[in-house]
Amino acid sequence: MATIQYDRASCVYAGAETLAVDSLDLDIADGEFIVLVGPSGSGKSTALRMLAGLEEIDGGTIRIDGQDMVGVSSKDRDIAMVFQNYALYPNKTVGENMGFALKMMKVPLAERKRRVADAAELLGLTPYLDRKPAKLSGGQRQRVAMGRAIVREPRVFCMDEPLSNLDAKLRVQTRTQIAALQRRLGTTTVYVTHDQVEAMTMGDRVAVLRDGKLQQFSTPATLYDHPDNAFVAGFIGSPSMNLCTVPLTSGGVDMAGTTVELPRAYMTRLAEAKLESVTLGIRPEHLELRRDGTGFTATVELVEELGSESYVYARIPGDPIPGLEGSPVTFVARSPQRAPAALAESVALHITDASAVHLFHPETGDRIGD
Repeated sequence: MATIQYDRASCVYAGAETLAVDSLDLDIADGEFIVLVGPSGSGKSTALRMLAGLEEIDGGTIRIDGQDMVGVSSKDRDIAMVFQNYALYPNKTVGENMGFALKMMKVPLAERKRRVADAAELLGLTPYLDRKPAKLSGGQRQRVAMGRAIVREPRVFCMDEPLSNLDAKLRVQTRTQIAALQRRLGTTTVYVTHDQVEAMTMGDRVAVLRDGKLQQFSTPATLYDHPDNAFVAGFIGSPSMNLCTVPLTSGGVDMAGTTVELPRAYMTRLAEAKLESVTLGIRPEHLELRRDGTGFTATVELVEELGSESYVYARIPGDPIPGLEGSPVTFVARSPQRAPAALAESVALHITDASAVHLFHPETGDRIGD
């Protein structure tokens, strides 16, 4: 196990005009499971490869247990990597694949067999030790790749989107197994994914990256409840937070001709910021469909029924409201009912908890208030 510090760590690729990773600061505790998440091109995989020694650290530093990794070769960092593709030797058995790195390290045969047997039992692979990879399912192959990393007993696990090749059901099952396994082993783990649901369910803390820059590094609950900016607010959560930029009124905000009142504390913050408009964010679970006219009017465009609940997508009539990415005038509301509304029906969307509204600066996207 080990502590890890990214201290203004930067990386730039030859010929690129911008940094792939720009002054990244992370302080990872011993035994933590950390997830790096962000859209394609955000720098998350590059940050992981910098830690593993597969990319140069062009600025700042990365330390493992206080030791500066600049100039230290990958093989001397005591890190085990699990890749998106399993990278198993097709001509070797499961046991041989898991023990191959130990063989190259000249670990005695008896010790190799012990470590492979222990890892196989941990991963439920004991019945498959004599099989070739071609005779295994995708989930079993991924567990073999995990086992190959575990037998090395490294200080740090680096995992680069290891579940991307699995189907949806197997992804859920395997991510649960990986998270439980990491907690049993207690090995410091840095895990990369583009799937924010995966990040939220697996990580002790999650680092959200965009264009090579760290947006927020905190627990999943904090990212969801108190996003630092509009990007994090829109990226974390499924469906994502409803975001739109709306003009201010004397008592709240104007939603397509309807005034939605905000708590006095919110209005004080907006007055202090001297703004005429604000980017408002509200989670789908804090929007309620009503037919008594309470709320702002919207027209139902789509209903997603998930069995235990439904998501209603409704568009505000009139001219588009200036907003963020996507369709800023379409709101998503979660309903515990099946078929809560019909297509093209006019409904009222009511904010059930005004204190659950998030406010962001309309230009910078930064959070307003605490």
